[in-house]
Amino acid sequence: MCGKSKANHHHSSRTLISRKWTLFLCLASFCSGMLFTNRMWTIPEHKDMARSRTIEAQELKLVSKGCDLKSNELIFSSKDIFGKVFNTHNAIHTLDKSISNLEMELAATKAVQESIQSSSPLSEDSKQSDTTGRRKYLMVIGINTAFSSRKRRDSVRATWMPQGEKRKKLEEEKGIIIRFAIGHSATPGGILDRAIEAEDKKHGDFLRLDHVEGYLELSAKTKIYFVTAFSLWDADFYVKVDDDVHVNIGTLGETLARHRSKPRVYIGCMKSGPVLSQRGVRYHEPEHWKFGEGGNKYFRHATGQLYAISNDLGAYISMNQHVLHKYANEDVSLGSWVIGLNVEHIDDRRLCCGTLPDCEWKAQAGNICVASFDWSCSGICRSAERIKEVHRRCGEAAGKR
Repeated sequence: MCGKSKANHHHSSRTLISRKWTLFLCLASFCSGMLFTNRMWTIPEHKDMARSRTIEAQELKLVSKGCDLKSNELIFSSKDIFGKVFNTHNAIHTLDKSISNLEMELAATKAVQESIQSSSPLSEDSKQSDTTGRRKYLMVIGINTAFSSRKRRDSVRATWMPQGEKRKKLEEEKGIIIRFAIGHSATPGGILDRAIEAEDKKHGDFLRLDHVEGYLELSAKTKIYFVTAFSLWDADFYVKVDDDVHVNIGTLGETLARHRSKPRVYIGCMKSGPVLSQRGVRYHEPEHWKFGEGGNKYFRHATGQLYAISNDLGAYISMNQHVLHKYANEDVSLGSWVIGLNVEHIDDRRLCCGTLPDCEWKAQAGNICVASFDWSCSGICRSAERIKEVHRRCGEAAGKR
């Protein structure tokens, strides 16, 4: 019995010891696992990775500094932006003027070439220009006349317009062309046209225009006159004058010669009359609404009795004749054609002197008038009878012509 109890006691003690060791080993395994797991989550960064992050930080810092520099440059340059814009605007304005001048010169050259190449049947002058070439003249004077103005034309021929050999000598030596400008009747070849042809055969001083005569067509006639004169003669100036105005040719030539070297010149007695909107009155303007409210005035333009334009303006009218608008009054029309151009308007009051005694007093004082007429008649009143007296007392001496 005693041996059996000893054996049982020894077996129970071994069982107790093995349980303790088992618990100890479990705790040791758990602690070892926890330690291993913490090391896995706290792996130190690789040296290359740390270095790359440092480089990235430096690059970001440099980029930030670059942005700051650019912003500073923009702030600095903005101070000069208005000055640069102003200089650019001036440069563009100067370039526009140069282009405008070149376009005017090109238009003049083209018009001259076209007039030389085209055969014009208007008069003998065109045939001469084709065969002998174009010489340079000082001025072409176109005297606006009508079928019913034979007495006026004869009075002009008897006073300030040279005849025969004197007129030819004036053309050859002084470079001054003078012609009566007239178109055709509504029935070509009728009695009116035959009368002008007979008169032209006798005097040879007409410039026939491709135009149907009529009082309401003066703007069209004026435009066609400049186009025709420019195509026939290469002159420094083209002059338009009415057939009831007295002209001192020598003084006119001296006046225009002073402006010979200037580009785009428009010479006359400048005015700005009222725009007449009432129907039935003289000088009524059907397109009065274009000039603003009632009571407004026209832009500055030369009075229609006598004015002159330079060669380049003649070229401009010739090249743009189909798009130039015609108003009721021909002097307003011409003014509108040049108002938008870079043109010098020359207001010379000697081109619109009164008749006796005004022009006589000025002649005695040595200030000879270029042109004389009565404002109340828009020309010399009863010019066929009175122009001879005006010429005698206000005209130039024969040696000055």
